[in-house]
Amino acid sequence: MNGPVSLAQPQPASVLPSQFEALCPPPQLLPGENINHYHALQGAIFSDLEPQSAVEWLLAIDIAELSWEMQRYRVLRHRVLNTYRQKAIEMTLRRVDVAGIAPDFRDIAEVYTFNNALDWQLDASAALDIEARLRSFGFDQHAISMEVYVQAREILILFESLLNGAQLRRLMLLKEVQNLRRPNMARLAHRGPKASKCLE
Repeated sequence: MNGPVSLAQPQPASVLPSQFEALCPPPQLLPGENINHYHALQGAIFSDLEPQSAVEWLLAIDIAELSWEMQRYRVLRHRVLNTYRQKAIEMTLRRVDVAGIAPDFRDIAEVYTFNNALDWQLDASAALDIEARLRSFGFDQHAISMEVYVQAREILILFESLLNGAQLRRLMLLKEVQNLRRPNMARLAHRGPKASKCLE
């Protein structure tokens, strides 16, 4: 007989040396974020930077954290755009269905438009019908996407600011790593000729 199967994925071992583990706090993940993906990104950055000293490890940890934040911002931005897509469908339907309606019936038409946009989000077959109807009036997916960006422009500016800020801080930390290593590289270059003379 087969025994119970464990679906839990093993946690990847940290590549952080044990003497530096205190420098790296546990990750603060949001619901839906994957700890294995976090460790994979962190491990790739540690492997690429190959930190040697405690200060280099601190910088590498911060670079990994900023890289994760940037991925988080991109995912959240995409989800925000999907949320605004329903609003864009509603606005486009309003242009098609409410235009030319007598003022006395406008409120009822607005309710129907809202419900149709909700159906678009919740019912796949209704979404196909609504999109086909909008296409017949000249509103294809590109037109709807343009409406999405119009509706979400303020929140997109916020995400752009967050991404740019994280990228700038990451670049500064990478330069700091290079600055820390420059004296060591100079010392090795200076010792090179002497070491070769000793070998002769």
